[in-house]
Amino acid sequence: MGPERRVIVGVDVGTTAARAVAFALDGTARHVATREYPLLEPMPGWQVQEPDVLVAATLAAMSACVAGTAGAEVVALALSSARYGLIGLDATMTPVTPLLTRRDTRSSEAARELRLSGQSRDLHRLTGTPVHPMNPLCKLLWFARHEPYLCTATRWWIGLKDYLLHRLTGVLVTELSSASGTGMFDVHRRVWSSPVLDLAGVSESQLPPVLPTTAVLPLSPAAGRAVGLPSGTPVVVGAGGGPSRSLGAAAIDHAVGGLTLGATGALRTVVTAPPTDPADAFSCAALTDDAWVVTGAVSNGDNVVRWAGHVLGADHAIPALLDLAGRIGAGSDGLVMLPYLRADETPSQSCAPPGAFLGLRGGHTRGHLVRATVEGVCLQLGGVRDRLAEVTPIDSVRLTGDAFRYPLWREVMAAVLDCPVQVASAAGDAALGAAALGLFAIGHTADLQEALTQLDPEGARTEPIAVDPALAAAYRGLRTKLPALITVAGRLGEILDEVAGAGLSAPARP
Repeated sequence: MGPERRVIVGVDVGTTAARAVAFALDGTARHVATREYPLLEPMPGWQVQEPDVLVAATLAAMSACVAGTAGAEVVALALSSARYGLIGLDATMTPVTPLLTRRDTRSSEAARELRLSGQSRDLHRLTGTPVHPMNPLCKLLWFARHEPYLCTATRWWIGLKDYLLHRLTGVLVTELSSASGTGMFDVHRRVWSSPVLDLAGVSESQLPPVLPTTAVLPLSPAAGRAVGLPSGTPVVVGAGGGPSRSLGAAAIDHAVGGLTLGATGALRTVVTAPPTDPADAFSCAALTDDAWVVTGAVSNGDNVVRWAGHVLGADHAIPALLDLAGRIGAGSDGLVMLPYLRADETPSQSCAPPGAFLGLRGGHTRGHLVRATVEGVCLQLGGVRDRLAEVTPIDSVRLTGDAFRYPLWREVMAAVLDCPVQVASAAGDAALGAAALGLFAIGHTADLQEALTQLDPEGARTEPIAVDPALAAAYRGLRTKLPALITVAGRLGEILDEVAGAGLSAPARP
């Protein structure tokens, strides 16, 4: 770790891995440890994990990280975790359900019924959380309908962060960021909503008390032995993964958007209080009591290019595919891709059409198809920015994520956004955001920006991306046509569903 002997450990527990990162307090060094775990699908649409497997992996990552600091003083542990998960516990604090992750879609019917009944808009505006199968409220409605016997055996309904905190500190609590992702928390009054709890069929006594994200709890003796730290080490409860990632990307100015692109994509900005969302298209989650992250997410990112390369039988790596695509002009000679390989996570896109290439002609090449996938994803994110502008203005955007290492992704994304765009030279992540929030929480810095700069001085460096006026004009024209194309493709999807439902699809040959 070098000469700096004091560190803070940021812990990010995501969908497939736990990462523990020790950041030197002077920003000179860091040490990373990662442990992976499986995402299980026992039935179609069910995406679950075993809570104790996640805890064991998290403790192992933390232990390896602490050992790697070579005896440095750990001033605090700070947590970030995926939101929207749901776990049922019995009276002995033993899980009676697996962790239902945000990807679990078994409650699709419950979400659809809430939308059809007209309740979804009021619920979204009260809780800041879209009515969607990822929503713990919808998951609870599924349990009430399909496993009522299990509901009677469940003493507590909690999230992933809550379970981690209990295992680390012995205290069962949640925090404002995670609570604001349950669909049952009134984000305006900052309390559990009695009417929504009645709808879910649970009582407030079955839910953990809600702490600020900056609250500090002592590490328990048992957890201390497991990770190699003294009992009583401060544990900052922290925020959810999305808000932590926004902080890690240094996108915490209200006029700056943080756009992250990987297998999925998200555009986030920070406001001082939960806003009114006229489109009911965004989630709103706390980073701190007076910093709330508004997020528009898409479920299809650079994975669409990998998919295209695979199904096209490409013998090229991703850089070579993108190089081919870069030789094609903007608009892909009339080829448009709707990149809906997976259903998106906002009400406005909950009935998105299936993915499609539209306008395919004999003159189109592999390069055309790959460029169309890049353009399709970027246009989708451009639409998110347009809708987000109705909630709060965004004057500039910071890009983070591995996709933006490639010139084509940068060029197209900047032209679609058509505003000042920078790529972060040292892309932030949720572990960094957790550590910065932790440093602020224990009083080592006056504000979040100072904490972030102290831990990651290089992260403030950005590279501006020039917007090509001709490209920007081409994409503005294409964006005006997208709604009509999506409508047509949606109707085609309905017809194809009817064909499949009529049994007209021949079975595949063995």
